[in-house]
Amino acid sequence: MVWRIGVDIGGTFTDVAVVEEASGHIGVAKVLTTPGDLAEGVLHALQSAMSRYAVVNAEVGLLSHATTVVTNAILEKKGARSALITTRGFRDVLELRRSARANLYDLFQDAPATLIPRRHRFEISERIGADGKIATPLAESDIDELIAALKSTRVEAIAVSLVFSFLNPVHERRLGVRLRAALPDVPVYLSSDVLPEMREFERTSTTAVCAYVGPILASYLARLEEAARNQKLPPLYLMGSNGGILEADEAIAIPAMAVESGPAAGVVAAALVARQTERKNLLSFDMGGTTAKASLIRDGRYDTTPDYEVGGGSSMTRWTSGTGHPVRLPVIDLAEVSAGGGSIAWVDRAGALRVGPTSAGADPGPACYARGGTEPTVTDCNLLLGYLDKQSLLGGDLPIDHAAATAAVHARLAKPLGINTRTAAAAVIDIVNHAMAEALKIVSVQRGHDPRDFVLAAFGGAGPLHAVALASELGIVEVVCPPIPGAFSALGLIATDLKRDYVQTLFITANTADPAVLEAAFLALEKKGSAMLDRAGIAPESRRFERAVDARYERQSYELMIPIPPQPIDQITLQKIAEAFHSRHLQAYGHDNRSESVKIVNVRVAAIGMIPPLIIRDISVDVGKDAVKSRRRLWFHETGEVDAPIYDRRRMSLGLEITGPAVIESLESTILVPPQWQAKMNADGFVLLTQPQRGVTR
Repeated sequence: MVWRIGVDIGGTFTDVAVVEEASGHIGVAKVLTTPGDLAEGVLHALQSAMSRYAVVNAEVGLLSHATTVVTNAILEKKGARSALITTRGFRDVLELRRSARANLYDLFQDAPATLIPRRHRFEISERIGADGKIATPLAESDIDELIAALKSTRVEAIAVSLVFSFLNPVHERRLGVRLRAALPDVPVYLSSDVLPEMREFERTSTTAVCAYVGPILASYLARLEEAARNQKLPPLYLMGSNGGILEADEAIAIPAMAVESGPAAGVVAAALVARQTERKNLLSFDMGGTTAKASLIRDGRYDTTPDYEVGGGSSMTRWTSGTGHPVRLPVIDLAEVSAGGGSIAWVDRAGALRVGPTSAGADPGPACYARGGTEPTVTDCNLLLGYLDKQSLLGGDLPIDHAAATAAVHARLAKPLGINTRTAAAAVIDIVNHAMAEALKIVSVQRGHDPRDFVLAAFGGAGPLHAVALASELGIVEVVCPPIPGAFSALGLIATDLKRDYVQTLFITANTADPAVLEAAFLALEKKGSAMLDRAGIAPESRRFERAVDARYERQSYELMIPIPPQPIDQITLQKIAEAFHSRHLQAYGHDNRSESVKIVNVRVAAIGMIPPLIIRDISVDVGKDAVKSRRRLWFHETGEVDAPIYDRRRMSLGLEITGPAVIESLESTILVPPQWQAKMNADGFVLLTQPQRGVTR
């Protein structure tokens, strides 16, 4: 393996990161995302990067991709024509949902529309009991009539979710065989394969999501794979929501595993920062063109959660339950707000200044991109405050229209508010910074962590511009800006392992359970994981399995995930599981009850194919030249307008210290160094920002 290539689709730009394994040297290419045909933008970006860095096709060892295809299909309601088959009497489970409400006191709120309308939901007579035994045999005679109805409906995908199939999948398997034989071109997703776990609504919803987006994801990946084969590139991998990459066929088998493909890549990249800079406790801040995402890295590791809703809403302080479609598969725990460089600023009917959630996206983009945009955005406001180059971005590839940005901010914001243009621009930046600080509080304060104990890792095209303002608001005294911050999420695609999660419901009580039963459940899941790793060609010495259980107190309704060591289960292990649960419950909720028995509800296994760790470096190539390339006027609340130096990141030498106010520019991103902050380049090309008078504590 000589080169690794990661391709990440964003709302505004499609990024490509290339890394030469031997040296760790990295390169980047950015092109505007093509919303009408995402694959076109991916192929264009890939060709641009490979030609720029003279990458030989045959020398590429890993090609990995993060896509928004799955999420976009759901958000835009452009999924496949799908059908759902349930046990008779359970046709409306998707509409019955849970009692969770986005607004507790709104009596007229509507739940989100179901992905599969009622006319495409079918029933069949059968019943598996709560003990896993057959209560009512599958009505084989009804299947022919069911198939005829599916054909007349011209469905493109089928989801099957029968009651208690997670305990006994025999009826689902039989129905799947008949459906696939009669409809060979229609993908069939069985809930016992997708999510063999209790909770009828979540299991059905996850399976329905797979059916709704499966054909679209399969078509999209087929086009990319064909292009990769034609260019003699290696097989394509896809980033999963759990932070690991998957073979394309695995992703197509369970498309819901890719709902948070893009954001997951950024968190994995942040974990790389933690490892390489030896700052094991990080708050990750990724601000792109459409959204800003925050996550927490503790002891060099990120957390995942199975409680996620795709297409859910945000109150700007947290994601609200009951507003989206549950996908109960492991997703990296992060918070996301509609606050990006392309977020549109506007004045509401009451005369208040607002930012987002609407974004200018890639087409037309911010007003300053001169592509027809007339609405003022966060990027336009950063430009007016002097933080961005007035002539061009992306090393000259993206011309900037400063006059268009000024006109948009003046006409849409300053004039209605009765203030000058610069004051309006500064107010927009203040508002968006507050929204992003709230996202950082969700993953820190609301999880029981003090953000002052963490270092802020800032990346994304706009992240380093806003990082210090967020750090100051949260009391953080050090910020790390990694190499190629504007395309850093793409590095996460090639700095992670192959990974897939498996789960199985198993009701046992820790203090009375037979250890052999729990061990057998783990071994069964590890067997599935081994088969997946076999298909991927992972050598035995590069395999690892991680075990965990979902546990709760006897009379609780929801669980906490407890990792357990990879060793045979015995009575002592069961005692340790109970002790670990008590401690985790105390940390999460502030109390525990060690006299109450602990119920093990689900067993989990993560099958991992280890890829050699990546060390990245972005060493300056023009060290002999003056790092200061120009000067321009910047505006800050503390100082007003000041004259400040503009540094070229590629010319910065090892150990160079910069005292703010200053700006550090690179091809794909800009770092703002405000007054009273300093920036320093380390040996690997990471820029470290600190407040010398406050000191750095880690």
